[in-house]
Amino acid sequence: MAAGYIDSGVGQLEDRVIKIRRCAAVIKGGRRFSFNALVVVGDRNGRVGYGYAKANEVPPAVEKATKLAQQHLHRISLKGDTIPHKVIGKFGTTKVIMVPAGPGTGVKAGPGVRQVLELCGIRNILTKVHGSTNPLNVVKATMNGLLMLRTKEEVERLRGVKL
Repeated sequence: MAAGYIDSGVGQLEDRVIKIRRCAAVIKGGRRFSFNALVVVGDRNGRVGYGYAKANEVPPAVEKATKLAQQHLHRISLKGDTIPHKVIGKFGTTKVIMVPAGPGTGVKAGPGVRQVLELCGIRNILTKVHGSTNPLNVVKATMNGLLMLRTKEEVERLRGVKL
């Protein structure tokens, strides 16, 4: 799939097209096609977001999705180049299990999860997807899991207790 770089005010963002789907509407003269694009944008330093958009042609769909992804960037809590703790992200029937891994492990993940994690800046992680493997649901479940991550310092601050 395609990858590009976007220069934002804060840092350089990288975008990746995960899935392009064609939809057909049957009309009097035949079929009218429209296209859906799923794009993930990240800076490889803890910021990541996704966008899903539709248009009559592929390039406008990708542009719309990229713009949406940039507007919905989230800061993810990382511990070095992995995640602070095990987490399960859920969306619909999709469950994405993410487990922190030691240095040199790499990103052990399927297609939808891999792009999100790499653009987030995670280099060592183990993952498993259960349930639906629809790319949109997998990306949403991965994002939900990443947004639940908390470092030890954040938990101490939120609870007002020393752990």
